[in-house]
Order: sequence, then C-alpha cells, then structure tokens
Amino acid sequence: MSAVKNVIKNNFRNMELNEFLAEELKDAGYGGIEVQKTPVGARITVYVTRPGLAIGRKGVGIKDLMTKIEQKFGLQNPQISVLEIPNPELNPQIMCNRIAQLIERGTAFRRAAMWSLNTIMSAGALGVEVVISGKLRTERAHFEKHTIGILPKSGDVSDKIVKTGITHVLTKMGLMGIQLRIASKASLPQEFEFKNGEIDTQASAAQPSPRTEESAKNEQASAAGEEQKGGKQDGET
Repeated sequence: MSAVKNVIKNNFRNMELNEFLAEELKDAGYGGIEVQKTPVGARITVYVTRPGLAIGRKGVGIKDLMTKIEQKFGLQNPQISVLEIPNPELNPQIMCNRIAQLIERGTAFRRAAMWSLNTIMSAGALGVEVVISGKLRTERAHFEKHTIGILPKSGDVSDKIVKTGITHVLTKMGLMGIQLRIASKASLPQEFEFKNGEIDTQASAAQPSPRTEESAKNEQASAAGEEQKGGKQDGET
C-alpha cells in the first residue's frame, strides 16, 4: 500500500472512530479524540466534560470501550486515556452537541443558537458563528447563520485560533445540521515579541528614569534661585 493510501485509510478510520465515540460517550460530554501510533499499540486520548461517566465504576466503561474498538476497528492493544476539558464552553464540538440536545427536547433552534452565542462569549471567546441548516420551518431546506464578535475567515490567524464543530440532529421535519465555529483569545498570536534588552530600552524611552526627574527638579530649583537673585540685584540698583 502506498503512503497516500495509507494516510487516507488512517484518516477515514479516525473519522469513523470519532463518530463511534461521539455516540458512545454522548452522556459524558464528548469533546473529541487524539489518536497516536506507538510501538506497543494505538493510544487514544478522549476529551470529555464528565470523566466519571466515561470511565465507569471500577473502570468498566473503559474496558468495554477498549473491547469494542479492538473488535470493530481492528486496532491492536488500544490504550484509552480520559481527560477532562477545563473550559467546555470554548469547545465547539461540546457546544454543538448541547445545541442538538436542546433542539431534540423541543427548544426552538433560534433560541438554542442565541443561548450558545451568549454562553460562549461569556466564557471569553473572541467570536462565534453558528450555522443551522435543514428543514427549519418549512418543507424547503435552507440555513440560518448567527454571528457575534470577531471571527477570522481566512489566513494563518484563522487556522490557528478558529476551531470548528459539526453535528446532526434528527427532528420531525427531517435531518438538521449544526456547524459551530469559535475563535479563542488564548490562541491569538502576539503581534509583537520583545526580548529583555529591547523591553528595557523601550521602557526607559517611554518612561523617564528617576534620575531624569531629579535632574529636572534640580534644574527648576536652580532656575528659580537665579531668578530670585536677578530680582534682588534689580532692586538694589
């Protein structure tokens, strides 16, 4: 098998594994995976909001997942580690799943979208965009887009700070797709980066040193003394 076909096969398998774990760990707040190949076997890192539900009592949940993954995807000796997401409001996949759950419970899609926008921006995001498509109100499919904040669309900045999450929800009208994009402030690269020497020189140039202020006061005092002397001399003459 060529290298290109091997890469395509691995990516397709990771996509299927992502969909499988998203369904299995739906109640645990699934937020994504990372798959790494090691000489011992495949190492899978799962990100969730509630690790206790994913691990199960005495590790029963993880053991069942390892058995299912080994049988279904043919991964030899898969090692699964579960990590908790510190700030789930900034994870696009988790927020997509929350919107889908709200729509399944009967909440209007616009209300669910606006709730997600406000929640994500309150968590400290730079910008958010929610796109909901499908048969929303009528038999004819269309989409609605809701945006707030600053969200780069292209360029290197967009690749670094914008993350995308996609999910689907089945309603009475039909299948509805949800795409969520979040721009994170923490991933925003700094425009300027200074070294210690440059910072010191710029700080000294921007703010006067204590010696400069003292010399200025001394000059003002000497100037005032000279003016008083000159006034006395004029009065004597």
